[in-house]
Amino acid sequence: MKFFAVNGSPRKKNNTMALLKECLAGIVSVKPEAETEIINLYKLEYSGCISCFACKKLDGKSYGRCKVKDELKDVLRSLAHADGIIFGSPIYFAGITGEMRSFLERLLFQYYVYDEARTSLAPKRMPTAFIYTMGATQEAMLERKYPERLGDMESFIEKVFSKPAVLYSCNTYQFDDYAKYKADCFSEPAKAKHRAEQFPKDLKDAFAMGAAMAKTAE
Repeated sequence: MKFFAVNGSPRKKNNTMALLKECLAGIVSVKPEAETEIINLYKLEYSGCISCFACKKLDGKSYGRCKVKDELKDVLRSLAHADGIIFGSPIYFAGITGEMRSFLERLLFQYYVYDEARTSLAPKRMPTAFIYTMGATQEAMLERKYPERLGDMESFIEKVFSKPAVLYSCNTYQFDDYAKYKADCFSEPAKAKHRAEQFPKDLKDAFAMGAAMAKTAE
């Protein structure tokens, strides 16, 4: 079995990556034989969907799969045989990063059928999860209706693969030293206190999410 974590953050060592790694560790705790792989989207050169509709052309060579040949091609091929996928993205301007959005356009649209039932051509149903990290507090996240906004993309993931389990990591620590940046809208002591108290709990929840995914994977 093989499980993938897709990192939609430009940072490879910070909050989103830490949670993705812990989620994969949770998978291995249940299925020690499972292979895991992390895909860093910001290392790849690719675009979002170009609306060529080759994946929708009846009797076409690319029906049900993306025709575009760029650095996402091999990634999409590998994910077609996954046993579970965890998506991770920081929140920028109330949404997922541009790289994650473009990636999901390419991953999902190739399988999304324009029929009455909006069926899926994905090779198989598989468990999915989405981890979101953000500087906003939980209260601000709810006030700005982030779960509802992010839920739109989650609904397409559900149609194609499965309903994703979701983890929100709020009020994240963004800089190593806040004094070096113009960021006085934040309280560094409050951020540091929250990180010390909450982020270990978020890591624990990510581990549990991975363990749950492994138990549902076929």
